[in-house]
Amino acid sequence: MTPPPPPPRRRGRPPRAEAGNGPGARERIVAAARAEFAEHGYDKASIRAIAKGADVDPALVHHYFGPKEQVFAAAVEVAFAPALPAPDVLLEGDRDHAGERITRFILGVWENPVTREPLLAILRSAVANETAAGVFRDLVTHRLMLRIAGGLSIPDAQLRSEIAAAHLVGVAMLRYVIKVEPLASADFDVVVGMVAPAVQGHLAGGG
Repeated sequence: MTPPPPPPRRRGRPPRAEAGNGPGARERIVAAARAEFAEHGYDKASIRAIAKGADVDPALVHHYFGPKEQVFAAAVEVAFAPALPAPDVLLEGDRDHAGERITRFILGVWENPVTREPLLAILRSAVANETAAGVFRDLVTHRLMLRIAGGLSIPDAQLRSEIAAAHLVGVAMLRYVIKVEPLASADFDVVVGMVAPAVQGHLAGGG
């Protein structure tokens, strides 16, 4: 008996349910989420739009991440990933030059357009929505500030580490976002040389 012929091969893109189950679905969702939050902000971004951008069914977004808040958290972590080694950069090595190391590292993240643009996109959502701000704040607190403070043997370590971070973020905002001159066009090494002593003072417990 002759076996039946195989079913005809379908042309074109597979349905989203099939595509979503393929490799890289999670990464596509995160990439689509970053783009959606960057373009529309947290309030106007939707799971449906993120799913469309990732070419998956909206149910798969919920399956991987849950509600929109958790999708945003995943997008934040990916965008913020280049800055996450900061505690190791700060705490490993000569403490007398920790301020210079962390200043060069953090401003270097902002200096590079590849790492700066995703971070800026996430920050815009974080400053415009309290839920998004809470997600971002939780990441910065637990993945950066508490780790840094825990490695500093100084009084008020958490407060001092946060003041040092505020100093660096302020410089970054003026240089790379608002682009105030002459700071915006100043030589990178010159800026690091001027900022690092103040950061060192905060982190060393002096000043």
